[in-house]
Amino acid sequence: MSDKVMIVTGGSRGIGAATAKLAATRGYAVCVNYLSNRTAADAVVEEITAAGGRAMAVKADVSQEADVVELFTIVDGRLGRLCALVNNAGILERQIRVDGIDGGRLQRILATNVIGPFLCCREAVRRMSVRHGGLGGAIVNVSSAAARLGSPGEYVDYAASKGAIDTLTLGLSREVAAEGIRVNGVRPGYIHTDIHASGGEPDRVERLRTSLPMQRGGQPIEVAQAIIWLLSPDAAYVNGAIIDAAGGT
Repeated sequence: MSDKVMIVTGGSRGIGAATAKLAATRGYAVCVNYLSNRTAADAVVEEITAAGGRAMAVKADVSQEADVVELFTIVDGRLGRLCALVNNAGILERQIRVDGIDGGRLQRILATNVIGPFLCCREAVRRMSVRHGGLGGAIVNVSSAAARLGSPGEYVDYAASKGAIDTLTLGLSREVAAEGIRVNGVRPGYIHTDIHASGGEPDRVERLRTSLPMQRGGQPIEVAQAIIWLLSPDAAYVNGAIIDAAGGT
């Protein structure tokens, strides 16, 4: 069992994978949650363990309550007492205007991007809160600059889901601050990850690069560093903050 245990949802790729790997170098035993790509999740775990860290991959659909409960129960039994949660799992679908969106798409987006983080926060609070006999901890919710920008003509539904994550971060941070839990958020901007392919434009970041203040997209590790800082003792008096990791966008 480890003194520092973290769950990273959607930890098999992109920002989640970078966060899991960085966390392991800081002494965390890491649960790499994934939905379907076991090969990618196992590769993250293997990289961590090869470097002397502790990690395991656990399949769970965060939009499903039973899966979330099982995920946290597995971590309890195999890694130990949870002290950090990174709510990173998120999806988007093909670029479309609001007048083309159907209800099924909305339900899928909101189930993973909003209901999932709420359920994970619930389970984390039940374990971390001193009110429930815990020892405290920290949560970081991965939002998006889309929550501020709206993503018109592309992903207004995704942007709205991330706006909900910002609200969750602010509300929960005040709800559990006196119970030993800090809750913060990170809003990535245009980051080089596979999620853009899900929207039908794998090279989206390159297309938009010259319109960005820094003239480049970000790398997953640059977001991961902000996440790990928020979880660390260096951010001990930071609560309810949402950091933009968006290159000035």
